[in-house]
Amino acid sequence: MYIVDVHAHLDFEEYDKDLDRVIGENQSSGVKAIINNGVNPESNRKVLELAKKYDVIKPALGFYPVWAAQAKEEAFDAEVEFISKQEKIVAIGEVGLDYIKGDDNPHGDKYKNEMKACFEKLIRLAEKKRLPMICHSRRAEQDVIEMLESSSLKPNQVVMHCFMGRQHLVKRIIDKGWSMSIPCIVTRLQQLQENVAMAPMNQLLTETDSPYMSPHIDIKRNEPRFIIEGLKKIAEIKKLDIDETSKMIYMNYQNLFNRF
Repeated sequence: MYIVDVHAHLDFEEYDKDLDRVIGENQSSGVKAIINNGVNPESNRKVLELAKKYDVIKPALGFYPVWAAQAKEEAFDAEVEFISKQEKIVAIGEVGLDYIKGDDNPHGDKYKNEMKACFEKLIRLAEKKRLPMICHSRRAEQDVIEMLESSSLKPNQVVMHCFMGRQHLVKRIIDKGWSMSIPCIVTRLQQLQENVAMAPMNQLLTETDSPYMSPHIDIKRNEPRFIIEGLKKIAEIKKLDIDETSKMIYMNYQNLFNRF
């Protein structure tokens, strides 16, 4: 079994007490690679530390949209400069736009223009470094797609994380040749299942967004090894063997993130 998680946050405090055990159990379960996405300067530095300690963790550095929009311009630009100097990162992520009002975004789309300005700078950075972008687009799907379409990013430089936009937007993603990373809660969300059905296998990846979005009702904290549940559902939808499905998605991962 070849399990890859292209969007996790193992640097979060939920793993502070037992990360060694988590990494060991996940590797024993067939996890071959975990792309750990940074969300702010502190997170980015911890991601780099974890990547040095654990070979299975691959670093992606970025900004959660809400943090980026409310950061002082000098602080944001300094962090972009820091990221630009990192030679062993595999992607720019997590980045994008977020317009939904909630606990992690109390202002909704109030800072929409600031988010867009920050995202534009990160697109320029990905173009310069020729790295993939792992893109967040909650309730901002059309704006994210339009900004990416206006860039010079190549098809293998865009990964849409947990995309929940309408089908006509999914079609635009597919037509552009971009990838979609499917979280393991595809087991119970029809919209994600429809995305899998629409997309060619060579444009699919797997993710957890750990510690969030566990596929198990009785287990709150998600882990990369739980991707097996998502793989089962993807295989079912595509009418493929699960081992074949895991190998195909692993090949997709290698094609996009084969720098290290």
